[in-house]
Amino acid sequence: MVDGIHARLLDQLGTAIACGRIPPGTVLRLEEVQEQYGASRTVAREVVRSLEVMRLTSSKRRVGVTVRDPAEWNHYDPQLIRWQLDGEHRESALRNLMELRWAVEPSAARFAALRATPEERGRLGALATRLRTTAKARDLTTFLDHDIAFHHVVLAASRNPMFCQLSGVVAEVLTGRTSHGLMPPEPQPEAVALHVRVATAIAEGDADRAEGAMRDIMVQARDEVAEQFE
Repeated sequence: MVDGIHARLLDQLGTAIACGRIPPGTVLRLEEVQEQYGASRTVAREVVRSLEVMRLTSSKRRVGVTVRDPAEWNHYDPQLIRWQLDGEHRESALRNLMELRWAVEPSAARFAALRATPEERGRLGALATRLRTTAKARDLTTFLDHDIAFHHVVLAASRNPMFCQLSGVVAEVLTGRTSHGLMPPEPQPEAVALHVRVATAIAEGDADRAEGAMRDIMVQARDEVAEQFE
C-alpha cells in the first residue's frame, strides 16, 4: 500500500514539475506536500529523494527542496519522458524525442549491419514478420511490444553502449504514441515495409541501405505525429 501511495505521489509531483505547473525555483516544503497530497512525512521524504535522483529538484539546508531549471534535469530518464508525454506540452516533447531518434537510430542501424551477431540478424527478421502480422490484425498492443523489441535489438546490435542505453527512451516514445492515440488504427503498410527493409539490410550487412531505411522510418513517424497535431 505504501508503494502505491509513493508511486501516486511521485507521479503527481513529477508530472506537475515536468509540465511546468510547478515552475523552476519553487521551494517544496515537506509539510506542504504532506498537507496538499495527504501523504505521510516518510512517503513525502522518499518522493522528494526520488525527484532529486532524477535531478528535477535539489535540496539545501535552511532553504528546502527547490525545483531545478529544466536544463539540469535528466532528460533521458524514461519516467520523466512519460510525465512530459502525459502533460500539456506533449507536442513539444515528442518533437524533441523524434529529433533525438533521428540523430541516433539511423547510425545505430548502420553499425548494426556491420556488427550484429547472426542471432540478432535472425531476431530482427522474425520481429519484422511479427510486425507485419500484428499490423494487419490491428493488434496495436502486440505490435507495440514487437516494435519496442525491434528497435532495442537494432540499438544493442550497434555495439555502442551509449546507443543501447537509449532503448528506454525509444520505448517510452513508442508507448506514448500508442497510449495517447497518436498511432493510426492500423500501422501504415509503408512503415511496416521499412522495418522489413531494415531487418533485411542488417541481415545482409548492407550498412548504407540499413541506415537509409531507418531514416525513412524516422521521417514517416515524424510525419504521422505531425498530422495528429494539425
